[in-house]
Amino acid sequence: MKSKKAPNNRTIDTPLSEGKRFLEKCIRIEEKQGSIEPILDKTVVGDTFAICPLLPENSVDLVIADPPYNLKKDFDGSRFLKKDTASYEEYTRKWLSLVYPMLRDDGSVYVCCDFLTSLIIGRVMGDFLKVRSRITWQREKGRGARANWKNSLEDIWFATKSDEYTFNLDEVKMRRRVIAPYRVDGRPKDWQETAKGNFRDTCPSNFWDDITVPFWSMPENTPHPTQKPEKLIAKIMLASSNAGDIVFDPFLGSGTTSVVAKKLGRHYLGIEQSEQYCLWAEQRLEMADINKEIQGFVDGVFWERNAL
Repeated sequence: MKSKKAPNNRTIDTPLSEGKRFLEKCIRIEEKQGSIEPILDKTVVGDTFAICPLLPENSVDLVIADPPYNLKKDFDGSRFLKKDTASYEEYTRKWLSLVYPMLRDDGSVYVCCDFLTSLIIGRVMGDFLKVRSRITWQREKGRGARANWKNSLEDIWFATKSDEYTFNLDEVKMRRRVIAPYRVDGRPKDWQETAKGNFRDTCPSNFWDDITVPFWSMPENTPHPTQKPEKLIAKIMLASSNAGDIVFDPFLGSGTTSVVAKKLGRHYLGIEQSEQYCLWAEQRLEMADINKEIQGFVDGVFWERNAL
């Protein structure tokens, strides 16, 4: 029997037995696709290694990938087992070689990883793409360790297919509170005076300390073990795509990339082998029709944590 949630627990955990209508919205692909249009804005149920070869080349503007880290992890009954370094590098090279042909010439790729797989991911991406940056974001969660530093950081590698690519700087500037406001002739210099306080919009760095990992009282939360925050994906998407562009996620999980794409006016396509996770993705996509809010992104601005 399903336990009763606390009043403020907003976790999306609809089981397969109760979410058939969501799963029915998903598609399965079993033959080569001549065009991406018929499968746009869909959740594809299946194995990304089998499905990517069936998808059209030169068809997507942005790839956001969150592959399994090289750790033992259970994904809805499907266990990913830790591999030796050479085997994980081969695994990375295999999926990236399938995704690469789908990317348009001016497209970008972002790949999530932990500090150990980061050493492999960055090297392999350099063999396919032009590496632009390594983003490190503060996860603010993590278990303490008796003989090591608490691990509360993760990496995201950013690369492009060519030297022609999208990067919308003004879309991702960070609004930070001004502690010591500086004036010239009595007027604010490079900052804004507002009813909510004094703020400055600053260029984003490759260290992000304003991300909140989804938890039980947030409407985006699911039981997926490695769910990424919508705000994290929104930063990537606004910087490296434009409205109407096509965003592809080969390891969709509980649907964050697709949900954020819908909220921000992009087309999306995601592949996920777990029917349970596909169900949650479609449920979240339906919720996005009503609520397009992204935690920490207000009035078109990314706010510093606790600034509001």
